[in-house]
Amino acid sequence: MATQRTPMTRQGYDRLKAELERLKKEERPRITRAIAEARSHGDLWENAEYHAAREKQSFIEGRIKDLQAKLGHAEIIDPPSNGDRVTFASTVRLQDQEGKEVRYWIVGSDEAEPAKGRISIMSPLARTLIGKEVGQTVTAQVPGGKKIYEILAANFRWEDNAPTG
Repeated sequence: MATQRTPMTRQGYDRLKAELERLKKEERPRITRAIAEARSHGDLWENAEYHAAREKQSFIEGRIKDLQAKLGHAEIIDPPSNGDRVTFASTVRLQDQEGKEVRYWIVGSDEAEPAKGRISIMSPLARTLIGKEVGQTVTAQVPGGKKIYEILAANFRWEDNAPTG
């Protein structure tokens, strides 16, 4: 049986990989030293430092395992740089019925940051947009209810500092 691949942008993959490296090279050794220090204080039964350090170690090891699995199943998809069709990793500029423009980048679930305009491929809006083209109007179920958007542009260069909406 084939392993399920998880779509991810290069930027999202690199961010997860950097977090994994930091956890393995900085946090893991730091917590190992903290456990050794707490252990040197004697009785472990009533040693709050030791128990806190072990709990943090458990969290770090769980996160490392989680990141390794995500990176191992990642399918890196480069954003399209031209064309009018919306796909995974597309950037889109939309206009709602009131004339307000917003822009989004459709990314993997682990990369989503809606406040920064990065929406998950699994979000209702992204699922509505996939396969559509510039000039089309779509109706999407969003947290505030149904909203109608016109697709003004797709597959343009994403600038992190540009306004999202």
